[in-house]
Amino acid sequence: MRDFVPSEKAHRDRVLGAIKATYREHGFDEIETPVMEDSSRLNAGLGGDNEKLAFGILKRGLTTADFAAATTNLDLIDMGLRFDLTVPLARFYATHRAELPTVFRSIQAAPVWRAERPQKGRYRQFVQCDIDVIGEGGLIAEVELIAATLATLDALGLEGATVRINDRRILTSMLSLFGFAPETHESALITIDKMDKVGQDGVLTELAEKGLPTDAIEAFFRRPMTMEFLPFGEAAIRKFTPEGIDIAPVKDLATIGDSLGELAERLTFDPFLVRGMGYYTGTIFEVAHPSVDYSLGGGGRYDGMIGRFLGTDVPAVGFSLGFERLVDLVEVAEGDQAQSIAIIFDADVDPKQLLEVKNQQIAAGNRTRLERRTKNLKPLLAQLDSEGFSGYALLSTDGLSEPRAFTARD
Repeated sequence: MRDFVPSEKAHRDRVLGAIKATYREHGFDEIETPVMEDSSRLNAGLGGDNEKLAFGILKRGLTTADFAAATTNLDLIDMGLRFDLTVPLARFYATHRAELPTVFRSIQAAPVWRAERPQKGRYRQFVQCDIDVIGEGGLIAEVELIAATLATLDALGLEGATVRINDRRILTSMLSLFGFAPETHESALITIDKMDKVGQDGVLTELAEKGLPTDAIEAFFRRPMTMEFLPFGEAAIRKFTPEGIDIAPVKDLATIGDSLGELAERLTFDPFLVRGMGYYTGTIFEVAHPSVDYSLGGGGRYDGMIGRFLGTDVPAVGFSLGFERLVDLVEVAEGDQAQSIAIIFDADVDPKQLLEVKNQQIAAGNRTRLERRTKNLKPLLAQLDSEGFSGYALLSTDGLSEPRAFTARD
């Protein structure tokens, strides 16, 4: 968890503003949800390994007897900090469905918390930027999300970004084809999703330790681990998937590519893309960029989640950008903004005069800060310059000087 000095915060706000602005252009509306959710929702078996990283909040009024009687940590907590924004969105939609349009397109940009082992690009508190389409069962939802995400990456200046795509139904069909029992599918996929962390040997070892059939494991990994190809289409996808799998999701991926037109050139098919969350039921995707060896975001279809809260199945699909990884890669210009003026005042200037001058500058549309004059102005001017102020003016009892730019301060 980190602090941000003003210059860092301003940069983060500009990047976040550019992301939200593009999302809004594509017809999405922003919502806000609480940072805490019921523990039962956060630990419903849908969040994969991330559930193990959730911060729990102890029940109020616990006694020594309560601690002694608890068989697991979950017996002692009733709330938790959200580890992603999808579970809160599902609860939000179930609560407010009557107030929302039939097809609801949401934006969420907010912090989440995981008990991670901190490292570069991975923090215990971090911001996610999500867009979701709820209530649309057709592939137009995936098409809209991919188009909006690519437009956002372009707006941030990340040329060369691509979307890796797969379908959970292809993966489960392959597992069945190669001899994995249905009840082992989710466990196997959670392990396969660790490929980028532990490598193929680590995944093979963990699958074997779970007692899964050796023949099935060997058959599954007999094919190359990652395929990327252009153009994106059904013939190419079929070329890299084994005979005998369910063909419906293959056709769906091809339809998504056809619908995206020229944007399909920025899609790559990865038959071993998994996505670790257990709630994904269909299409899944991740953002790749040649400048880094990790994904910049991801998402997929999670048609079964909202039904758990609502009692009625509602189709849903979402795409999340990893803000903390993006913000270190891009620089968003400040654009046309009002001048930022520092009023450097002498010690004998009356406070009433200070406030009058400041209010005049604000009324003129300038961001204005009062700064007490120091004996040596150079350090103060350098600081103001580094903080993005466009100029300064000196205020004495005789009045206000003409504003000066920092480039002319000598």
